[in-house]
Amino acid sequence: MGHTAADDRRPHGHGPSSAHEEHRGTAVLDVRGLPWASQQSTISAVLGRRPGVLDVEANLVAQSATVVYDRRRTSLAELRRWVTECGYHCAGQVVPSHLCDPMADPGTDPGPGRGGALTAPPEPATHTRRPDHGPEAEAKPSPREAADHGDHAGMSVRAMAAGMRNRFLVALVFSVPIVIWSPIGEDVFGLDVPVPFGLRQDVWALLLSLPVVCYSCTIFFTGAVRALRARTLDMMVLVAVAVGAGWLYSLVVTLSGGGDVFYEAATVLAAFVLLGHWFEMRARGGANDAIRSLLDLAPPRALVVRDGEPVDVPTAEVVVGDLLLVRPGARIAVDAVVEAGESEVDESMVTGESLPVHKAPGSPVVGATINANGTLRVRATAVGSDTALAQIVRLVHEAQNSKAPGQRLADKAAFWLVLVALVGGATTLAVWSLGTDRSLGTAMLFAITVVVITCPDALGLATPTAIMVGTGLGARRGVLFKNAAALEASAGIEVVVLDKTGTLTKGEPEVTDVVAASGFTDRELLCLAGAVERESEHPLAEAVVRHIAGRGIESPGTAREFEAVPGEGAVAVVDGRRVVVGNRRLAEREGIDVGPLAARRDELSASGRTVVTVGVDGRAAGLIAIADAPRETSAAAVAELHALGVEVVMLTGDNDATARRIAGRLGIGTVVSEVRPGDKAATVAELQRGGRKVAMAGDGVNDAPALARADLGIAIGAGTDVAIETADLVLMRSDPLDVPTALRIGRGTLRKMRQNLGWAIGYNAIALPIAAGVFEPATGLVLRPEIAALSMSGSSIIVAVNALSLKRLGLPRPGATPEPSPVSPATVRDGDEGNAPRRTA
Repeated sequence: MGHTAADDRRPHGHGPSSAHEEHRGTAVLDVRGLPWASQQSTISAVLGRRPGVLDVEANLVAQSATVVYDRRRTSLAELRRWVTECGYHCAGQVVPSHLCDPMADPGTDPGPGRGGALTAPPEPATHTRRPDHGPEAEAKPSPREAADHGDHAGMSVRAMAAGMRNRFLVALVFSVPIVIWSPIGEDVFGLDVPVPFGLRQDVWALLLSLPVVCYSCTIFFTGAVRALRARTLDMMVLVAVAVGAGWLYSLVVTLSGGGDVFYEAATVLAAFVLLGHWFEMRARGGANDAIRSLLDLAPPRALVVRDGEPVDVPTAEVVVGDLLLVRPGARIAVDAVVEAGESEVDESMVTGESLPVHKAPGSPVVGATINANGTLRVRATAVGSDTALAQIVRLVHEAQNSKAPGQRLADKAAFWLVLVALVGGATTLAVWSLGTDRSLGTAMLFAITVVVITCPDALGLATPTAIMVGTGLGARRGVLFKNAAALEASAGIEVVVLDKTGTLTKGEPEVTDVVAASGFTDRELLCLAGAVERESEHPLAEAVVRHIAGRGIESPGTAREFEAVPGEGAVAVVDGRRVVVGNRRLAEREGIDVGPLAARRDELSASGRTVVTVGVDGRAAGLIAIADAPRETSAAAVAELHALGVEVVMLTGDNDATARRIAGRLGIGTVVSEVRPGDKAATVAELQRGGRKVAMAGDGVNDAPALARADLGIAIGAGTDVAIETADLVLMRSDPLDVPTALRIGRGTLRKMRQNLGWAIGYNAIALPIAAGVFEPATGLVLRPEIAALSMSGSSIIVAVNALSLKRLGLPRPGATPEPSPVSPATVRDGDEGNAPRRTA
């Protein structure tokens, strides 16, 4: 599969065109019973050939599959049935079960979807109360089981690991006596134990091997049948061929009168393969910690106010419009808006924001967050799979199931590696049996070893496990990658373009300077100005009022005869004095001469600040400078990006003076100012010339084209839906420090992917000639099948553990990086036209 649904929103992407966007659906299916990495290809191969299926990405680590399909030609019910026909269990879509209607059909089509968007389609389309019992309720996993993928016996990761352990123990128990009474026991361990009941050694080994072949090895044989029916080759085929060939050859020898047999090789081989994958499954189970913790956040029950009294009901029964009572210390069940009460809400578990957020009537609240101190009554606005938590879980699953370009290549290599193993085994058998004077038994031993040691399981695990850990690590920090391609792209970013307003700055004005004229104090100036500005609704007036409140100053009087002058300011009478608060035009019209303050006013204006003149009875009382202030972590974010060797460019539509003031405070050396909204994408394209990889971070509607044009589009969490829709990466918090965090996660994940792929490929390149006996004539080096099995399993475990070590990746913390020394960008380049962008380098 060469693309994901997310590719289609990119103007330069190459997504499928067989279905119009409005008919396209995306489902993340809970597929259980995938014990081997190579079995992902079985799901993809079978579903990929079904009508209406546009793309399939399966992931054994997540035990799920993301399917992009045409709703005109197929449905979720059919997708679920096709997965079942592959021989796996499908429990419907992956959502926190206690957030959704317990009787909702998992096969219900969710309605129109936006592939790769943060907002998931409802599932089902309407939410109604139904009793939480019935057969379909049992098909829904509990929150923690959903993360482990299942309550179906033998199908969840935990149950599959237990089943693998049981199969291993049976193989171990019966392999030990087989080895004791085999030539290995006699020649290697020096054992001389008589065979019980007077049986021939090979007959006794045959009887002991039956439980291993008929129980422990059935997972290999059934998996091989599934793969062959799906017209694909995977690890199951190799192990089944190796064990089956060795055992059947030995059976024929035993029934024909006796000779050299391989019962111990077949049973010990099975035991080592099962042991290795038991350990591997336990290791990669940690990759799902982030999803598991997210699913555990949502409370299973809620207090709904009915007839004036709170009633304890399952969260799944809450519908839009319900009034919920949230007591101190309780988790908020669903997304809602506050109707009564005030409190501080801890949103860190969803947004990553460490500080509690004050909530009052009219404030939105997010499901799964914790109400800290006050009692709230909230009105439900989104329930079930519409909640922010369910959408985050869905988005993370889609990212984990998607494949990076490197993984697609690895998948193809794994298929061909299986073919090479089978052909190599057959060739080895033919060469040793026909081209030398060695026995057929010796040739069979080399052939089985070749087939076993080239199993591509480590190759199949190399990148999915790293992607799982990387996306999970990001989710815990509020950094959501939409797909694996975005994760990989973030590792190669060389230039980061940051929008100024709302991204680097708070997006709201605040007072930066107060300059009192002779005869006035700062306090007196602010009191007079505040009395007037309290009557205005202008953003600059609100900034003055906030500043006064922050300094603990109370206005001494009340403004009378208030008059707003559009575009200039306001005039009022305060304590019998006529007070004018406005811009230069208003001051001149009122005949106010700023006198000695003129130079200071010009200096503040040149630095990009908006200067408000305050006049009292025709005399200048002082100046108040207002500007959009940088966020607290902006300077640290820029310093972190510089430490990563990334060039930082600030992009803004503001005037050059304002842009240079902010850039100087943050340590940004390249500024593109006075950019019209439609020209932002062109600026990104200019930076991309020469092959440089460019990321764009923004939060507004006018940023969407630039986000789409960039190699990596980053939507700041407080951004608009269209920005989130267009971006590859969503930052839940409005914190620019999360930009370098995302790049560090991307680089760390890519590093682990490359390490794992290098190990897997190198292992096979070295192991194959040794297994084929190439070095046996010269050095006597021989690798037995059981040792090959142990080596192959160990390789898979190493890959999984290496990916899990990504959890220790060092990420930037707010306040951990000192602010850089201010720089003063110098060279200003004007365009040919008066309204062309100005670039400061």
